[in-house]
Amino acid sequence: MHLQVTVPVPADPRTAGTMLADPVYVRAKVIASGAEVLHVDVAPAEDGALTVTTRRALPTDQIPANVRAFVGSTLEVRQVEAWEPAAADGTRTGTVAVEIAGAPVRLTGTVALAAAEGGSAITYDGDLKANVPLFGSAVEQAAAKAVRGALEAEAGVAREWVASAGEA
Repeated sequence: MHLQVTVPVPADPRTAGTMLADPVYVRAKVIASGAEVLHVDVAPAEDGALTVTTRRALPTDQIPANVRAFVGSTLEVRQVEAWEPAAADGTRTGTVAVEIAGAPVRLTGTVALAAAEGGSAITYDGDLKANVPLFGSAVEQAAAKAVRGALEAEAGVAREWVASAGEA
């Protein structure tokens, strides 16, 4: 299943890039997804590249009961964003991988930070695959809903981060 989500950020790409590298922002976006934070790591490289790794525990109460049997009462989700160094204008590209521990579900794709009307936008574009016989499509749809919801919650956190950064 193909999944594309764009997160608007009301700031220029350089400011948005600073936000992406802020562990406070990363932790806040995990919490906004309705998850318990298990791990947050922001690892900048000398060349300006950046790797952001999170692990979160999500409740499965929003997942259909027939699918919940495969995953249990919580999902442990690991997300890794590997960002290339920023271009001169602050834009960047990278890769994203999302895995659900204990479930044969994985999202792999690209992520891009680009200038957009009103500031910038982070676009996640990837393929979600569930290797579950008979129920694969239902699992993919449920996982896509959870991933989309988590990424959409990120937009509110981005607005709050930009507003508070402007006050500093």
